[in-house]
Amino acid sequence: MSRRRPPGERGDGAAAAPGRSTCKMNIDMDNSDDKALISEDTAHQISADPWYQVGFVLTTGVNSAYVLGYSGSVMVPLGWIGGTCGLILAAAISLYANALLARLHEIGGKRHIRYRDLAGHIYGRKMYSLTWALQYVNLFMINTGFIILAGQALKATYVLFRDDGVLKLPYCIALSGFVCALFAFGIPYLSALRIWLGFSTFFSLIYITIAFVLSLRDGITTPAKDYTIPGSHSARIFTTIGAVANLVFAYNTGMLPEIQATIRPPVVKNMEKALWFQFTVGSLPLYAVTFMGYWAYGSSTSSYLLNSVKGPVWVKAMANLSAFLQTVIALHSNQIFASPMYEFLDTKYGSGHGGPFAIHNVMFRVGVRGGYLTVNTLVAAMLPFLGDFMSLTGALSTFPLTFVLANHMYLMVKRHKLSTLQISWHWLNVAGFSLLSIAAAVAALRLIMVDSRTYHLFADL
Repeated sequence: MSRRRPPGERGDGAAAAPGRSTCKMNIDMDNSDDKALISEDTAHQISADPWYQVGFVLTTGVNSAYVLGYSGSVMVPLGWIGGTCGLILAAAISLYANALLARLHEIGGKRHIRYRDLAGHIYGRKMYSLTWALQYVNLFMINTGFIILAGQALKATYVLFRDDGVLKLPYCIALSGFVCALFAFGIPYLSALRIWLGFSTFFSLIYITIAFVLSLRDGITTPAKDYTIPGSHSARIFTTIGAVANLVFAYNTGMLPEIQATIRPPVVKNMEKALWFQFTVGSLPLYAVTFMGYWAYGSSTSSYLLNSVKGPVWVKAMANLSAFLQTVIALHSNQIFASPMYEFLDTKYGSGHGGPFAIHNVMFRVGVRGGYLTVNTLVAAMLPFLGDFMSLTGALSTFPLTFVLANHMYLMVKRHKLSTLQISWHWLNVAGFSLLSIAAAVAALRLIMVDSRTYHLFADL
């Protein structure tokens, strides 16, 4: 049982900043007024967005430029049967786990706008801190992966015109981090991304369409394909476990309460609509490009599909630049990957005075967000192993946050209303996904160690 916070205390335990809005979190669900509310313990907007906008945020996440890697990181280690069944099964269990979590958004008479707040309400202060640590790891590794991805897209564009080895991958990653920082300075919070979500969707359609069409053409003109799963028997065990972690990474955020905080009431029903949109129509482009890429190139598929396709230079350049631009937006909008970190920093350390574009608030974002992304960029340039980061993220944060905690929290809150069979089912999920998380973490760390021995730091892959 969590303690009741004294008036004026924020969710992180610190006193609220003077001058910050004191609008209460208890929202009247019968009130038809859709005016955006500001929580007393957040500097960002809540209850501002319709369900379809949230659905597009989730869909943008599923179809980020990461989809260009799933042919190589999921299908190659698992093959046709394992990869196809895995993608469908991962989608089903992810929809189920996220729906459970969405139904816990309103408990104890209030909305819990952060995952750590929800965990703290159910378990207490220690679990609040542990959940925040897991989310931080999740955010940091996903942001690092996005910057690696943007750097790969930039380098692939450069190589199309000048393959002289002058512009190396670490330089491209540094440029990508700088552009991501510029974008972060101008976007104060998630709801401000409305028009950018349209651009993100447009860019996604460009690189997905081009990758699909060029892969189809290459597949038709290359009849002999090898779908043999590569590696020795022992290596296959680790790559298979890593691919399973990539499967859950593909669909999940570990940030669902933060995303749900932006949605208009009724928050549970609207969030379920957004989730169904994500896991049905929203996932079709992912399936199309993943299966087509693997069909065309088999076990030789690159971890970045646009490196495998053949076609006119200007078409491939357009696809790579679209992937780069979408990744910059995705770092901030995709499944709210960067926004929880920014919300924490803005709320805890921001002034709370003036509008989001007041000079002191802009300078604060430049200092804090710029510093955070600088560290992200440095790690990305040092260890540019995109597939390994995807596996490690799935193991250390996606499994615990999306599957283990969601099932156990649902048990804690609803245990008196569940049958014995239902309780057993949730405990099976908790135990099974805990074991998978440990196994996937070991496999991912092994992959990073192997790649670190094969390549040097700041490798030009």
